[in-house]
Amino acid sequence: MQTLKGVCRNGFDRVILMCAAKKSRRVRLDKLSEEEILQMRIMDLKLRIRGSSLEPMTKQLYEELQTKGIDFRPPCYLSDEWLCPDKIPVIGIPFFLAHPSLKRIEQKMMLDVEGGTDKQFMRLLRHECGHAFNYAYELYRRTRWRQLFGRFSTNYSDSYDFQPYSRRFVVHLADHYAQSHPDDDFAETFAVWLNPDINWESKYKGWPVIKKLHYVDGLIKKIGNKRPSKKAERNPPFSADRMRSTLLAYYERKRRTLGPEFQGYYDDSLRKIFSEIRVGGTAIKASQLLRQHRRQIVDSVTSWTGHRKYDISQLLNKFILRCDTLGLHTQLGESESLIGVTALLTTIASNTFRAVVKGRH
Repeated sequence: MQTLKGVCRNGFDRVILMCAAKKSRRVRLDKLSEEEILQMRIMDLKLRIRGSSLEPMTKQLYEELQTKGIDFRPPCYLSDEWLCPDKIPVIGIPFFLAHPSLKRIEQKMMLDVEGGTDKQFMRLLRHECGHAFNYAYELYRRTRWRQLFGRFSTNYSDSYDFQPYSRRFVVHLADHYAQSHPDDDFAETFAVWLNPDINWESKYKGWPVIKKLHYVDGLIKKIGNKRPSKKAERNPPFSADRMRSTLLAYYERKRRTLGPEFQGYYDDSLRKIFSEIRVGGTAIKASQLLRQHRRQIVDSVTSWTGHRKYDISQLLNKFILRCDTLGLHTQLGESESLIGVTALLTTIASNTFRAVVKGRH
Protein backbone atom coordinates (compact mmCIF):
# COMPACT_ATOMS: atom_id res chain seq x y z
CA MET A 1 0.00 0.00 0.00
CA GLN A 2 1.31 3.44 -0.93
CA THR A 3 2.64 5.49 1.99
CA LEU A 4 1.21 9.00 1.76
CA LYS A 5 3.90 10.76 3.74
CA GLY A 6 7.33 11.06 2.30
CA VAL A 7 6.34 10.53 -1.33
CA CYS A 8 9.34 11.18 -3.54
CA ARG A 9 9.34 14.73 -4.95
CA ASN A 10 11.68 13.83 -7.81
CA GLY A 11 10.48 15.52 -10.98
CA PHE A 12 8.30 18.06 -9.14
CA ASP A 13 9.70 21.03 -11.11
CA ARG A 14 9.03 19.23 -14.37
CA VAL A 15 5.38 18.71 -13.38
CA ILE A 16 4.93 22.41 -12.54
CA LEU A 17 6.46 23.53 -15.83
CA MET A 18 4.40 21.06 -17.80
CA CYS A 19 1.15 22.18 -16.13
CA ALA A 20 1.96 25.83 -16.88
CA ALA A 21 2.70 25.04 -20.52
CA LYS A 22 -0.38 22.89 -21.04
CA LYS A 23 -3.15 24.86 -19.36
CA SER A 24 -5.32 24.60 -22.42
CA ARG A 25 -4.38 21.03 -23.34
CA ARG A 26 -4.80 17.65 -21.75
CA VAL A 27 -1.99 16.33 -19.63
CA ARG A 28 -0.41 13.06 -20.79
CA LEU A 29 -0.74 11.23 -17.50
CA ASP A 30 0.54 8.04 -19.08
CA LYS A 31 3.90 9.81 -19.53
CA LEU A 32 4.19 10.71 -15.83
CA SER A 33 5.26 8.60 -12.88
CA GLU A 34 2.89 7.89 -10.00
CA GLU A 35 4.87 10.23 -7.73
CA GLU A 36 4.61 13.06 -10.25
CA ILE A 37 0.85 12.62 -10.63
CA LEU A 38 0.34 12.60 -6.85
CA GLN A 39 2.06 15.99 -6.63
CA MET A 40 -0.29 17.60 -9.16
CA ARG A 41 -3.37 19.60 -8.30
CA ILE A 42 -6.52 17.77 -9.37
CA MET A 43 -7.70 20.73 -11.43
CA ASP A 44 -4.42 20.59 -13.37
CA LEU A 45 -5.07 17.01 -14.49
CA LYS A 46 -7.38 18.47 -17.16
CA LEU A 47 -9.80 15.57 -17.07
CA ARG A 48 -12.90 15.33 -19.23
CA ILE A 49 -15.71 12.82 -19.70
CA ARG A 50 -15.75 13.51 -23.42
CA GLY A 51 -13.19 11.37 -25.17
CA SER A 52 -12.65 9.13 -22.13
CA SER A 53 -13.88 5.58 -21.49
CA LEU A 54 -16.75 7.13 -19.51
CA GLU A 55 -18.39 8.79 -22.50
CA PRO A 56 -19.92 5.60 -24.01
CA MET A 57 -21.44 4.67 -20.63
CA THR A 58 -23.04 8.09 -20.10
CA LYS A 59 -24.47 7.76 -23.61
CA GLN A 60 -25.78 4.31 -22.65
CA LEU A 61 -27.62 5.90 -19.70
CA TYR A 62 -29.26 8.42 -22.01
CA GLU A 63 -30.28 5.63 -24.40
CA GLU A 64 -31.85 3.70 -21.52
CA LEU A 65 -33.80 6.81 -20.49
CA GLN A 66 -35.00 7.29 -24.07
CA THR A 67 -36.10 3.66 -24.30
CA LYS A 68 -38.13 4.09 -21.11
CA GLY A 69 -39.85 7.22 -22.45
CA ILE A 70 -37.92 9.78 -20.40
CA ASP A 71 -36.85 13.00 -22.13
CA PHE A 72 -34.81 14.23 -19.16
CA ARG A 73 -31.02 13.93 -19.60
CA PRO A 74 -29.14 14.65 -16.37
CA PRO A 75 -25.82 16.42 -17.07
CA CYS A 76 -22.77 14.43 -15.93
CA TYR A 77 -19.55 15.99 -14.68
CA LEU A 78 -16.38 14.88 -12.91
CA SER A 79 -16.40 15.42 -9.15
CA ASP A 80 -14.56 14.17 -6.07
CA GLU A 81 -16.88 11.16 -5.60
CA TRP A 82 -20.15 9.58 -6.75
CA LEU A 83 -22.86 12.10 -5.94
CA CYS A 84 -25.92 14.03 -6.90
CA PRO A 85 -25.77 17.35 -5.00
CA ASP A 86 -28.75 17.99 -2.74
CA LYS A 87 -31.78 18.92 -4.88
CA ILE A 88 -29.57 19.65 -7.92
CA PRO A 89 -30.37 17.42 -10.96
CA VAL A 90 -26.79 16.64 -12.04
CA ILE A 91 -24.61 13.55 -11.68
CA GLY A 92 -21.10 13.71 -10.25
CA ILE A 93 -18.73 10.95 -11.38
CA PRO A 94 -15.41 10.39 -9.54
CA PHE A 95 -12.59 12.01 -11.51
CA PHE A 96 -10.24 9.05 -11.02
CA LEU A 97 -12.45 6.93 -13.30
CA ALA A 98 -11.58 9.15 -16.26
CA HIS A 99 -8.05 7.80 -16.76
CA PRO A 100 -6.39 4.37 -16.34
CA SER A 101 -3.41 5.84 -14.45
CA LEU A 102 -5.73 7.43 -11.88
CA LYS A 103 -7.70 4.20 -11.49
CA ARG A 104 -4.47 2.37 -10.70
CA ILE A 105 -3.55 4.98 -8.10
CA GLU A 106 -7.04 4.80 -6.58
CA GLN A 107 -6.72 1.01 -6.30
CA LYS A 108 -3.32 1.33 -4.65
CA MET A 109 -4.34 4.07 -2.24
CA MET A 110 -7.87 2.97 -1.34
CA LEU A 111 -7.67 -0.78 -2.09
CA ASP A 112 -10.78 -0.49 -4.25
CA VAL A 113 -12.10 1.47 -7.23
CA GLU A 114 -15.78 2.29 -6.77
CA GLY A 115 -17.34 1.95 -10.20
CA GLY A 116 -14.13 0.54 -11.65
CA THR A 117 -15.88 -2.03 -13.87
CA ASP A 118 -18.49 -1.25 -16.51
CA LYS A 119 -21.16 -3.19 -14.59
CA GLN A 120 -20.44 -1.40 -11.30
CA PHE A 121 -20.25 1.93 -13.08
CA MET A 122 -23.69 1.55 -14.66
CA ARG A 123 -25.23 0.44 -11.35
CA LEU A 124 -23.96 3.58 -9.64
CA LEU A 125 -24.81 5.81 -12.61
CA ARG A 126 -28.42 4.61 -12.65
CA HIS A 127 -28.64 5.17 -8.88
CA GLU A 128 -27.41 8.77 -9.17
CA CYS A 129 -29.77 9.24 -12.11
CA GLY A 130 -32.60 8.29 -9.76
CA HIS A 131 -31.59 11.12 -7.44
CA ALA A 132 -31.32 13.56 -10.35
CA PHE A 133 -34.76 12.57 -11.68
CA ASN A 134 -36.25 13.00 -8.21
CA TYR A 135 -34.76 16.50 -7.91
CA ALA A 136 -35.54 17.58 -11.48
CA TYR A 137 -39.27 16.94 -11.03
CA GLU A 138 -39.30 17.55 -7.26
CA LEU A 139 -41.04 14.24 -6.74
CA TYR A 140 -40.20 14.24 -3.03
CA ARG A 141 -42.89 16.91 -2.58
CA ARG A 142 -45.64 14.54 -3.71
CA THR A 143 -47.90 12.94 -1.12
CA ARG A 144 -47.78 9.49 -2.70
CA TRP A 145 -43.96 9.63 -2.87
CA ARG A 146 -43.84 10.32 0.88
CA GLN A 147 -46.33 7.54 1.58
CA LEU A 148 -44.20 4.97 -0.26
CA PHE A 149 -40.66 6.09 0.49
CA GLY A 150 -40.89 8.25 3.61
CA ARG A 151 -40.07 11.84 4.45
CA PHE A 152 -37.38 13.40 2.27
CA SER A 153 -36.42 15.67 5.19
CA THR A 154 -35.27 12.67 7.28
CA ASN A 155 -31.73 13.34 8.47
CA TYR A 156 -28.91 11.48 6.78
CA SER A 157 -26.60 9.47 9.02
CA ASP A 158 -23.11 8.00 8.57
CA SER A 159 -24.55 4.66 9.69
CA TYR A 160 -27.96 3.04 9.41
CA ASP A 161 -29.75 -0.08 10.55
CA PHE A 162 -31.14 -2.39 7.91
CA GLN A 163 -33.02 -5.65 7.68
CA PRO A 164 -31.04 -7.90 5.32
CA TYR A 165 -34.04 -10.02 4.32
CA SER A 166 -36.67 -7.28 4.03
CA ARG A 167 -38.85 -7.43 0.95
CA ARG A 168 -40.02 -3.84 1.31
CA PHE A 169 -36.91 -2.63 -0.55
CA VAL A 170 -35.16 -3.53 -3.79
CA VAL A 171 -31.72 -5.15 -3.55
CA HIS A 172 -29.29 -3.26 -5.75
CA LEU A 173 -26.17 -1.60 -4.28
CA ALA A 174 -24.17 -3.17 -1.45
CA ASP A 175 -25.17 -3.05 2.22
CA HIS A 176 -28.89 -2.82 1.38
CA TYR A 177 -28.41 0.84 0.51
CA ALA A 178 -32.09 1.33 -0.29
CA GLN A 179 -32.75 1.22 3.45
CA SER A 180 -30.36 4.07 4.29
CA HIS A 181 -32.72 6.99 3.52
CA PRO A 182 -36.03 7.66 1.68
CA ASP A 183 -34.15 9.50 -1.09
CA ASP A 184 -31.86 6.51 -1.60
CA ASP A 185 -34.84 4.15 -1.45
CA PHE A 186 -36.32 5.97 -4.45
CA ALA A 187 -32.97 6.15 -6.27
CA GLU A 188 -32.42 2.41 -5.84
CA THR A 189 -35.99 1.61 -6.94
CA PHE A 190 -35.55 3.83 -10.00
CA ALA A 191 -32.20 2.18 -10.85
CA VAL A 192 -33.74 -1.30 -10.76
CA TRP A 193 -36.71 -0.15 -12.85
CA LEU A 194 -34.38 1.49 -15.42
CA ASN A 195 -31.93 -1.41 -15.78
CA PRO A 196 -32.72 -3.21 -19.08
CA ASP A 197 -31.10 -6.40 -17.74
CA ILE A 198 -33.58 -6.72 -14.85
CA ASN A 199 -37.11 -8.02 -15.28
CA TRP A 200 -38.33 -6.26 -12.15
CA GLU A 201 -41.94 -7.44 -12.48
CA SER A 202 -40.79 -11.06 -12.34
CA LYS A 203 -37.93 -10.64 -9.86
CA TYR A 204 -39.98 -8.75 -7.27
CA LYS A 205 -43.34 -10.43 -7.86
CA GLY A 206 -45.09 -10.93 -4.51
CA TRP A 207 -42.74 -8.53 -2.68
CA PRO A 208 -44.28 -5.45 -1.00
CA VAL A 209 -41.66 -3.33 -2.86
CA ILE A 210 -43.50 -4.04 -6.12
CA LYS A 211 -45.82 -1.14 -5.19
CA LYS A 212 -42.86 1.24 -5.37
CA LEU A 213 -41.78 -0.13 -8.73
CA HIS A 214 -45.28 0.18 -10.15
CA TYR A 215 -45.40 3.75 -8.80
CA VAL A 216 -42.22 4.63 -10.70
CA ASP A 217 -43.53 2.93 -13.84
CA GLY A 218 -46.84 4.78 -13.70
CA LEU A 219 -45.17 8.08 -12.85
CA ILE A 220 -42.89 7.93 -15.90
CA LYS A 221 -45.88 7.39 -18.19
CA LYS A 222 -47.37 10.63 -16.85
CA ILE A 223 -44.34 12.94 -16.70
CA GLY A 224 -41.61 11.26 -18.77
CA ASN A 225 -42.00 13.67 -21.71
CA LYS A 226 -42.61 16.78 -19.62
CA ARG A 227 -40.06 19.48 -18.84
CA PRO A 228 -38.43 19.26 -15.41
CA SER A 229 -39.47 21.88 -12.88
CA LYS A 230 -35.85 22.38 -11.85
CA LYS A 231 -32.79 22.94 -14.03
CA ALA A 232 -29.18 22.01 -13.42
CA GLU A 233 -26.65 24.60 -12.29
CA ARG A 234 -23.87 25.65 -14.64
CA ASN A 235 -21.16 25.23 -12.02
CA PRO A 236 -22.15 22.27 -9.84
CA PRO A 237 -20.40 21.84 -6.48
CA PHE A 238 -17.41 19.56 -5.84
CA SER A 239 -16.29 19.79 -9.46
CA ALA A 240 -12.87 18.27 -10.17
CA ASP A 241 -11.86 21.13 -12.44
CA ARG A 242 -11.98 23.48 -9.42
CA MET A 243 -10.19 21.20 -6.92
CA ARG A 244 -6.98 22.97 -5.91
CA SER A 245 -5.62 20.28 -3.60
CA THR A 246 -2.97 17.88 -4.84
CA LEU A 247 -3.92 14.30 -5.50
CA LEU A 248 -1.74 13.32 -2.55
CA ALA A 249 -3.64 15.66 -0.19
CA TYR A 250 -6.93 14.35 -1.59
CA TYR A 251 -6.05 10.79 -0.52
CA GLU A 252 -4.84 11.84 2.90
CA ARG A 253 -8.15 13.60 3.49
CA LYS A 254 -10.18 10.75 2.03
CA ARG A 255 -8.61 8.17 4.34
CA ARG A 256 -9.19 10.32 7.41
CA THR A 257 -12.82 10.89 6.43
CA LEU A 258 -13.59 7.22 5.79
CA GLY A 259 -12.12 6.07 9.10
CA PRO A 260 -13.29 2.49 9.85
CA GLU A 261 -14.99 2.28 6.43
CA PHE A 262 -11.56 2.30 4.78
CA GLN A 263 -10.70 -1.29 3.89
CA GLY A 264 -7.21 -1.09 5.35
CA TYR A 265 -8.28 0.63 8.57
CA TYR A 266 -7.78 -2.44 10.75
CA ASP A 267 -4.57 -3.67 9.11
CA ASP A 268 -2.26 -2.61 11.96
CA SER A 269 -4.46 -4.36 14.55
CA LEU A 270 -4.55 -7.57 12.49
CA ARG A 271 -0.76 -7.49 12.10
CA LYS A 272 -0.43 -7.45 15.89
CA ILE A 273 -2.47 -10.65 16.15
CA PHE A 274 -1.09 -12.44 13.09
CA SER A 275 2.16 -12.46 11.14
CA GLU A 276 3.04 -11.63 7.54
CA ILE A 277 5.78 -14.23 7.75
CA ARG A 278 4.91 -17.90 8.10
CA VAL A 279 6.84 -19.13 11.14
CA GLY A 280 7.01 -22.86 11.88
CA GLY A 281 5.37 -25.84 10.27
CA THR A 282 2.17 -25.53 12.30
CA ALA A 283 1.35 -21.97 11.21
CA ILE A 284 -1.79 -21.69 9.05
CA LYS A 285 -3.37 -18.87 7.09
CA ALA A 286 -5.18 -16.42 9.36
CA SER A 287 -8.18 -16.30 7.00
CA GLN A 288 -8.45 -20.10 7.18
CA LEU A 289 -8.45 -20.00 10.97
CA LEU A 290 -11.18 -17.34 11.05
CA ARG A 291 -13.35 -19.23 8.56
CA GLN A 292 -13.02 -22.47 10.54
CA HIS A 293 -14.10 -20.79 13.80
CA ARG A 294 -16.56 -18.24 12.37
CA ARG A 295 -19.58 -19.49 14.34
CA GLN A 296 -17.65 -19.66 17.62
CA ILE A 297 -16.28 -16.12 17.17
CA VAL A 298 -19.61 -14.58 16.13
CA ASP A 299 -21.55 -16.29 18.93
CA SER A 300 -18.99 -15.25 21.52
CA VAL A 301 -18.89 -11.57 20.49
CA THR A 302 -22.68 -11.42 20.17
CA SER A 303 -23.20 -12.81 23.68
CA TRP A 304 -20.79 -10.29 25.20
CA THR A 305 -21.93 -7.19 23.29
CA GLY A 306 -25.63 -7.77 22.59
CA HIS A 307 -25.17 -6.82 18.92
CA ARG A 308 -26.71 -8.49 15.91
CA LYS A 309 -24.97 -11.60 14.62
CA TYR A 310 -25.29 -10.21 11.09
CA ASP A 311 -23.27 -7.08 11.95
CA ILE A 312 -20.55 -9.07 13.72
CA SER A 313 -20.38 -11.52 10.83
CA GLN A 314 -20.00 -8.70 8.31
CA LEU A 315 -17.15 -7.18 10.32
CA LEU A 316 -15.49 -10.59 10.56
CA ASN A 317 -15.77 -10.86 6.78
CA LYS A 318 -13.72 -7.67 6.47
CA PHE A 319 -11.06 -9.21 8.70
CA ILE A 320 -10.96 -12.39 6.61
CA LEU A 321 -10.59 -10.49 3.34
CA ARG A 322 -7.84 -8.28 4.74
CA CYS A 323 -5.99 -11.28 6.18
CA ASP A 324 -6.06 -12.88 2.73
CA THR A 325 -4.88 -9.69 1.04
CA LEU A 326 -2.05 -9.15 3.55
CA GLY A 327 -1.05 -12.81 3.52
CA LEU A 328 -1.27 -13.15 7.31
CA HIS A 329 -0.58 -16.38 9.24
CA THR A 330 -0.94 -17.45 12.85
CA GLN A 331 2.11 -16.46 14.88
CA LEU A 332 0.83 -17.73 18.23
CA GLY A 333 -1.23 -20.81 19.03
CA GLU A 334 -4.72 -21.02 17.56
CA SER A 335 -6.39 -20.30 20.89
CA GLU A 336 -4.30 -17.16 21.48
CA SER A 337 -5.08 -15.88 17.97
CA LEU A 338 -8.81 -16.52 18.42
CA ILE A 339 -8.78 -14.68 21.75
CA GLY A 340 -7.07 -11.73 20.08
CA VAL A 341 -9.57 -11.56 17.22
CA THR A 342 -12.53 -11.95 19.58
CA ALA A 343 -11.24 -9.14 21.79
CA LEU A 344 -10.68 -6.89 18.75
CA LEU A 345 -14.16 -7.57 17.38
CA THR A 346 -15.73 -6.97 20.80
CA THR A 347 -13.95 -3.65 21.20
CA ILE A 348 -14.90 -2.43 17.72
CA ALA A 349 -18.51 -3.59 18.07
CA SER A 350 -18.88 -1.92 21.47
CA ASN A 351 -17.63 1.39 20.05
CA THR A 352 -19.43 1.20 16.71
CA PHE A 353 -22.69 -0.75 16.71
CA ARG A 354 -25.85 -0.21 18.66
CA ALA A 355 -27.05 -3.07 20.83
CA VAL A 356 -30.18 -4.92 19.75
CA VAL A 357 -33.24 -4.07 21.84
CA LYS A 358 -35.21 -7.21 22.63
CA GLY A 359 -38.69 -7.24 21.19
CA ARG A 360 -37.72 -5.06 18.19
CA HIS A 361 -36.87 -6.28 14.71
